[in-house]
Amino acid sequence: MEPRIQYAKTSDGVSVAYWTVGEGRPLIGMPVPGFSHAELSWQMFGAVLQPLAARYRWASYDARGSGLSDRSAVDFSMEAMLRDLEAVVERSGFESFVLASWINAAPIAVTYAVAHPERVTHLIICDGWATFSDFAQSSAYKAGAPLLDADWVLFTETFAQVLWAYANPEFGRLFAQFMRACCEPEAMRALWKSWESYDVADLLPQVSAPTLIVQSKSSRWFPIDVGRRLAAAIPNARLALIDDITYAPVPNLIDSFLEDCDAPDTQGRSLPSGTAIILFADIADSTALTEQLGDASFRSKARDLDAALRSAIREHAGTPIEGKLLGDGVLAVFTSARHAIEAALACAGSGDESGLPLHLGLHAGDVIREENNVYGGAVNIASRISGLSAPGEVLVSETVRSLARTSSGVRFEDRGEQSLKGVGEQVRVWAVVEGD
Repeated sequence: MEPRIQYAKTSDGVSVAYWTVGEGRPLIGMPVPGFSHAELSWQMFGAVLQPLAARYRWASYDARGSGLSDRSAVDFSMEAMLRDLEAVVERSGFESFVLASWINAAPIAVTYAVAHPERVTHLIICDGWATFSDFAQSSAYKAGAPLLDADWVLFTETFAQVLWAYANPEFGRLFAQFMRACCEPEAMRALWKSWESYDVADLLPQVSAPTLIVQSKSSRWFPIDVGRRLAAAIPNARLALIDDITYAPVPNLIDSFLEDCDAPDTQGRSLPSGTAIILFADIADSTALTEQLGDASFRSKARDLDAALRSAIREHAGTPIEGKLLGDGVLAVFTSARHAIEAALACAGSGDESGLPLHLGLHAGDVIREENNVYGGAVNIASRISGLSAPGEVLVSETVRSLARTSSGVRFEDRGEQSLKGVGEQVRVWAVVEGD
């Protein structure tokens, strides 16, 4: 199944090569600007493109300045990149579609999804980033960027074989050749310069489409923390980790993600009213840590930890309450006691790794939903229980222990009846201990 290459004219007069192939749900794949070729991409990334074309009505294109598009157009600003995508959307005839992006196309995809929520039904981001600093801080960028100005062949060979596909030498060798066919050195230099102005961090909370974040564990360009921050900042986002630099697992991940989103009981996980399991987490001795680290350093570490916690919560089927930040505590709700305990243990590990150990408490009870928050006596009890825990320790109420004791895969140590501030009756508290 070979794609039929056509051309779309952008609003500023640039000819962009695009193609559509396959049948089924519409899906537009955004190429990495400067790293696509309408003819060669089909061969280079067949393990990804062919399964997608077999399952979806797949459309993709070459960004301006690359591939079979107008190679003289080297404006890679956000506005120019959006014009390319808008031209392809118009020519494809898709009223609404899944939007899939890779790497440096992610900021463009986020911008389009926020501007056109009526069109983007689902958003896929593979090894993406929100701000240029996410990209530029990697050791791979620091090693590769100087070579771009020095030697084009050395840059492409180093990028492909050493900094990208080092675990797959044959793929790396072919990828270096592919890079040189995709664009000219001058265009690549202009492209890398344009990325410095990309910053969509403020747009992430505005993404309304269910979102799948795919992160490569072996990438030297994008640490896993970058994916975690994206997943934490985008509402209804899910994080999936892969260990294949060719992205071969992505089609199956997209299938599973869309199937879950289509299932009646999983559409847009919302805050519950009624009985829920409540997790409350707070940094232990935050005042002392602020004095020790300095306010700016502490807040930076706390923001990164906050993103990691929210990602862990979502990975365990929980819903973090948006707007509640560390310092005030992270609050989350679950429908499963087992998932809540697993999430709490993952959060404890993240706190220890960051050097900001956490107090963690769990309770179950009725909550009241109001806009994007939950309230009620059960929330207060979860907060009070967390305050009783030692740094890095997870404490649960008797109610949670009773719900989870046969399914959680952990042991519970009795900490006795405890008096909680503002609670009339004592509450029996148990410490969670990982075990057989």
